[in-house]
Amino acid sequence: MLHRQNNRRDMTRPFRRRILYIPGYDPIPPRRYRELYKREGAEQARISGYRLGFGPRRDRKGFGWGVSGDFDGARAEAEFEVLVWADIVQGSMGQSIAATYGQLCRTAWAYIGSGALFRLMRLRRGPVIAALYPVVVLLAQLAVVLLAGAGLGWLVGRLTGVMGLALPVTLAVVWAGLHLWRRLDGKIFAYYLMHDYAFTAQGGGAYPPALEARLTQFADRIAEVLAGDWDEVLVIGHSSGAYLGVSVLADLIRSGRVPTGARLSYLSLGHVVPMASFLPRANRLRADLRYLSARPELDWIDVTAPGDACCFGLCDPVAVSGVEPPGRRQPLVLSAAFTQTLSPQKRRSLRGRWFRLHFQYLCAFDRPRDYDYFAITAGPLPLGARFTGRDHSPGRIARPVNGFTAT
Repeated sequence: MLHRQNNRRDMTRPFRRRILYIPGYDPIPPRRYRELYKREGAEQARISGYRLGFGPRRDRKGFGWGVSGDFDGARAEAEFEVLVWADIVQGSMGQSIAATYGQLCRTAWAYIGSGALFRLMRLRRGPVIAALYPVVVLLAQLAVVLLAGAGLGWLVGRLTGVMGLALPVTLAVVWAGLHLWRRLDGKIFAYYLMHDYAFTAQGGGAYPPALEARLTQFADRIAEVLAGDWDEVLVIGHSSGAYLGVSVLADLIRSGRVPTGARLSYLSLGHVVPMASFLPRANRLRADLRYLSARPELDWIDVTAPGDACCFGLCDPVAVSGVEPPGRRQPLVLSAAFTQTLSPQKRRSLRGRWFRLHFQYLCAFDRPRDYDYFAITAGPLPLGARFTGRDHSPGRIARPVNGFTAT
């Protein structure tokens, strides 16, 4: 992996970093990321013995926050900005119950009919089970309300002697039951996950026009930031945001908007790249993966964990997609190693909390090793220098099992 030397800087001032964060498929407002960062950052600083300070940014464009770090006298200042696409997520989630079941059929066919589902199972079964979860739960909910409705309809018809009442009673129970299940989805997440996978699968993996337009805006914003006086511009993509970050950065570099000498870094966290790149019409994403993996303009580190059932842990996103170029430089695939970086007590407290584990990359570790989100974002070392000399983590999966490799 190439680690470029930065231009000389004044060593008497703090290391200055600009961070642009791309969330995953998440409808929550961006302020929640600020609250999470401040809470977990304070805890990590307490555990690891460094100091963090939180405040506003100098640049008030978009939503974000500022952070300063003191690591044994080595100081850094960072400004975060969240690149928001929650409005697109919210728009895709505004589906009726009937429309959601329609999504279920189309999404299941997109993965099963194309053979992508069976190839994904050759990588990691955890995220495939997570993908099947909303299908199974929604079908089970439908079966329960149909049985309950049919049974109650038959009973009312027998008791009243008017069998013509059976059908309307059945329909009323089914309607009420499905709406009740949907109201409970804040704890079950079946509808949320169904919308997530349906959004990825629509168009066979091609980005919808609204998302393409937003990615163009993201690339424009990063180009604007790169024109500033920063020691590092760090782009972070989490979950679905990890593959969006690949496309944004590929577009940025293709357009020649990375200034000579700029230190550009990319940190992808908890990626689900194969869920998109294994679909037949994901040519754009596969081309971007191939292109970005060979570029010298940035350092790309990919961090996942086998203990995160919602990601493709230690699956090399370029290699498994079948688009690894001869001149590949990156990403460096590293494990957050939850079994080593989280104490047994902490792991017990997170047992069964799959979404929380999927966000662990953005949280404090009580037994931190070389992956420390807050040292990476608020510390005095650029991303590439922090991992100089590292090899891929043991257990990296690089089998090119994708059936669709056209770019």
